[in-house]
This record gives sequence, C-alpha cells and structure tokens, in this order.
Amino acid sequence: MDLYEYQARDLFRRHGVPVLPGIVATTTEEARAAAQDLLGGGAELLVVKAQVKTGGRGKAGGVKLARSAEEAAERAETILGMDIKGHTVRSVLISEGTDIAEEYYFSILLDRAERGYLAMCSREGGMDIETLAAERPEALARVPIDPVDGLTEQTARQIVSAAGFEPGRMADGVAAVIERLWEVMVAEDATLVEVNPLVLADDGRIIALDGKVTLDDNARFRHPEHEALVDAASVDPLEARAKEAGLNYVRLSGEVGVLGNGAGLVMSTLDVVAGAGKRHGGMRPANFLDLGGGSSAEAMAAALGIVASDEQVRAILVNVFGGITSCDTVAEGIVTAMGALTGPAKPIVVRLDGNNAELGRRILRQASLPGVTIVETMDGAADAVTDIAEQVSRGALAGQAVPPDPAAPTAPAVPAAAPTTQEA
Repeated sequence: MDLYEYQARDLFRRHGVPVLPGIVATTTEEARAAAQDLLGGGAELLVVKAQVKTGGRGKAGGVKLARSAEEAAERAETILGMDIKGHTVRSVLISEGTDIAEEYYFSILLDRAERGYLAMCSREGGMDIETLAAERPEALARVPIDPVDGLTEQTARQIVSAAGFEPGRMADGVAAVIERLWEVMVAEDATLVEVNPLVLADDGRIIALDGKVTLDDNARFRHPEHEALVDAASVDPLEARAKEAGLNYVRLSGEVGVLGNGAGLVMSTLDVVAGAGKRHGGMRPANFLDLGGGSSAEAMAAALGIVASDEQVRAILVNVFGGITSCDTVAEGIVTAMGALTGPAKPIVVRLDGNNAELGRRILRQASLPGVTIVETMDGAADAVTDIAEQVSRGALAGQAVPPDPAAPTAPAVPAAAPTTQEA
C-alpha cells in the first residue's frame, strides 16, 4: 500500500525523523484554517502540496508557496480537483516551509532480485532525481543492506561517504536521519522508504521535506493501525467486498469474469482466456479471483456475486480442479450460489476436472441451471466463454436461455440456445 505524503510524514515523526508541521485539508475553508493555525504557531512561509500517490507534483503545478491564510486558500482552490498523471487531487497538505540551503536524496527499498535491501543516496535531490539516475548514475550511491545486520551506524556513515558527503557535522546529521529512516522501514514493514528532498535548512537542520512510503500488505496482520491508512475512496468496491469475504481478487479491464481454485490455476486460466479472446472479438479477462483451497458453497456464492456485479463482465468462467475439495462439492456450491444471486443473470461456463469431476458435472446438469454451460477442457471452456462474451457484447444473446442436457456427458462448448442475460 502506497501512502500519501502526509501519512508518510506521520510515520516519520513517530520514529524520530525530523519533519515540518503540516495539516491536511480537503476544502479551501479547511486550507485557510490550517494556514491560520500554522501562521499562528510561528510559521512565516507555507507550502500547499497536492496529495496524490504519484510523482511529478511540482512540475504539474501541484506544489505552491503561500505567505498568508488567504493566499493558501487560493492556492488550495487551484490545486484541489487537479489531475496529475491520472490522479485527481482530493486533498492538500498545508505545510510549514523553510529556507533551503541544499537538497539531497535518500531511499531504502526491498531488492527482491538480491534478496536484501538497497539504500540509495545522492547530494543532488529534487524534482530531477530520475534524470540524474539515468544520465549520471555515478552521482547516486547504491549500497546493499544485509537484512540480518540491518542498517547500522557504520553502514549509515558508509552510505553518506559513498554519496560524497565530507566528514563533519552535516554528514553526521544526514547519517543520523538515515538510521531513523531504517527504523521506519523495519518497524512498519515497509518495502520502500524515500525522502526527496532531504534538505539542509539555512538554520542547519536536516529535514525530511517530502516522503514516500510503501507498506507491505502481507504484513498488515502485524499492524492493525495500518488499516486507518487505507484510502477508502480509492479502493475498488468489488475488491473491498472480496477482501471482506476472504477472497483473493484483482479487478482487470476485460469482459470475461474468471474464478478458479488456486493462484496458479487462475493465472494460467487468464492466459488461456486472453489467447481465446483474440479469436472472439478481443475479449479479455475481467478479473483475477482465487477461491482458495476450500471452494465452499459460501465462497462460491460470494465469488460469483462479486464477479457478476461487475458491469464490464459479459460472461463468467468457473475453472476448478478438484483435489482436497472434490468437484461435487464445488458443483453444489455453484448450485447454491446461483440460487442466491440477485440482479441480471450472466452466462456461466463451468469446467470441472480432478476429484469427482463427472459427479460434479452430473449435479450441474440435473440442477438445470439457466445460463450455465459445461465444458470438459480448459481450452474448450476458454473458447466457449469468450465466444459467448463476444455475442453478449454485440447484443446477440440478450433474453435467451440455455436448456439443460441431462443425457449428454457434457454440454456443447457453445450452447445452442444462449443464457439469460441483459445487454450491458
């Protein structure tokens, strides 16, 4: 989870990293009040900063100076609602400003390729750090961090020296801040901690003027307080529903809903669906959804409900390999789920394989579920579901239904009569 700047600052402050006071505002009135509070506390210069989870705010006009409450309100009015690289600005940080003598850059990131951490530091920070890294990589020190030893005082001094800082009070100050930033990395289970710029103020202070932090979602169980950092407005409502149901769900941009049991099976299903979709109007997967190993009736009902409520989904593929959970249990879950679904029906293609696959298919045929097609192979199921999705997209299948075929071992890959649905 990426944090907003103000959230990163709060974490920095918690771990002793020096930052400037700031107040978040979502309206011009709040911005004016925040500015008045900061000016009343002794601030002489204010900075109004767009809060979006992307870089390039300064170049886009999302960072402006102000010296009065009225001026801060005017700046906030200009920035709020601004689009910065596809991100709409919904809040601004009204921060105390400072006179800057020098700007530096520092970051720590999880280096998965090397199975460790990597610290990067430069005496040249600011908006053009990406250009610096590309054109003058020698100006950006890169120091590996042993995950066992961590970033010690000695390592911090090594980083500062590699970045070109001369020994002395300033270098010591930067090294001390680097140690605090490492504490943020470890204590908060972060995968990235970045400060750009880390500044030397005119009064000699080393200050983290801006911050970026990415938290490891896999470690959230250790940090219940991190739940408060989630931006509910930016969370996809379907992904939120899936999370509440204990499902692994990621929304994509296609037209074919995909459900499977096991991440590997789902990933391969996405590939097969994408390949089949090239033959059927460019239909693509609409989601990744892993039911998990249990694939209970309740999980199936929740999963189908989530996928079916996605307006972009034209047809759904359920691809299950029975193992510990047998296919007959999965089939009973599908029957239960279909009975619990509300709203317009969407065509469903089911492929069952593995433990009790034939029994599972028989249960589905006997249930006479409208709009359900049974296909034995994954390739056949992908071809069928993308064909149906293409037809639904064109409006060819609206208002039709698939009759069950209890005599046949499987239904045809593409039903003779199409399932009940509505044109989306």
